[in-house]
Amino acid sequence: MPPPAPDAATVSLVADLCDYIRANLDDGPVTLAALGAQAGLSPAHLQRVFARVVGVSPRRYADACRLARLKAGLKKGDTVTTAMTAAGYGSSSRLYERAAARLGMTPGEYQKGGPVAIRFATAKCPVGRVLLAATAKGICWLSFGDTDKETEAALRAEFPKAEIARDAAGLKPWMDELAKHFAGARQHLDLPLDVRATAFQRRVWDALLAIPYGETRSYKQVAEAIGAPTAVRAVARACATNPVAVIVPCHRVIGTNGSLTGYAGGLHRKKKLLEGEAKKPKN
Repeated sequence: MPPPAPDAATVSLVADLCDYIRANLDDGPVTLAALGAQAGLSPAHLQRVFARVVGVSPRRYADACRLARLKAGLKKGDTVTTAMTAAGYGSSSRLYERAAARLGMTPGEYQKGGPVAIRFATAKCPVGRVLLAATAKGICWLSFGDTDKETEAALRAEFPKAEIARDAAGLKPWMDELAKHFAGARQHLDLPLDVRATAFQRRVWDALLAIPYGETRSYKQVAEAIGAPTAVRAVARACATNPVAVIVPCHRVIGTNGSLTGYAGGLHRKKKLLEGEAKKPKN
């Protein structure tokens, strides 16, 4: 049984601590002792309270904030060194040790707009047109649209400086797996992925992968499953930023009252995907 939700005063206190962390990224690691002094709590108690409200530890939250600042700097054209300094990374070794793994590539590659080379293919599917894109490491993007032009434009917007080329033949084995999935013959997709994610996003996506074919969970249930019962909105954001629709089945997450909410491909597609799964017998 999940612990009771924290009261409003606790949530407000943690919100202030989040503001404090974001404001002090330039000063290096924000210690539990410093946060405890700021909040008037012991470091151990602060760690528990913070993780319960936010869903991650203060250190992971600071890492995520630092990474977001780095990505913003790189996207607007700052040099790697300038973006590194502005984000609060104390040295280039620390940057490559921590940030590169979370970016899924080196900061220099990210600055170019994504992986050096991305191949893609499109096909008809039960909810319109589907686009699957991949790097040499694995699938980095899967989305739906009404036309190939629409889906390709979304891909190029996500990776604005990558070398993008159509490769229907090379991606056919993965597209065939996807077609089998839509037909109900391959209910669990086990395809290689190359996606960027924060630690929290990965926890949410792992929870989505655990939702059985043909079933749904509420955002609240997902939050409880990852041990962060109050992080419902953060779970919803993690679902909304899932770059590989269907492979990570964010369409299986619904509102607590059973309503269909928040799907990047459109609620009509979410509805059709769920209806399709419900009609097919489980393997």
